[in-house]
Amino acid sequence: MNEREQKLAELGYPLDRRTPEGALVDPLAIAGTTLYASGQVPFDGDRLTGVGKVPSQVSVEDATRAAALCAANVLRAVRAHAGSLDRIERVVRITGYVNADATFTDCHLVINGASRLVRDVFGDAGRHARTALAMAQLPLGVCVEVEMIFQLRS
Repeated sequence: MNEREQKLAELGYPLDRRTPEGALVDPLAIAGTTLYASGQVPFDGDRLTGVGKVPSQVSVEDATRAAALCAANVLRAVRAHAGSLDRIERVVRITGYVNADATFTDCHLVINGASRLVRDVFGDAGRHARTALAMAQLPLGVCVEVEMIFQLRS
């Protein structure tokens, strides 16, 4: 286990707690030195957490924790399918989707959970561009989904 993987585990996201995978899409797609990671929802192992609208059914604080879990699930998928988090040169972009009530305007605060986690794991290489979007609904009714783009070491 390398330093990044150890940091992820120390933050409470053990590497062996993988999420269920869909049959129609790959969890990762690599084109040259760019790695595109499919969106991940807040599964904790095989248990789905964070279901509902923000903030009426899921608090901003709980949704922020769910966004961090989504980011951890992306990193777990990267490690499982690309072999190591050390293959990552830097995090390029995070896109976060929040299952939000119509008047909720703090999606950026929710997606801060994902941003903080990757900064904690990757340090300066975790600095990234980001978009946080409100959605009318997300798969399985979850409160948040996170996808990422990475630059691989050449």
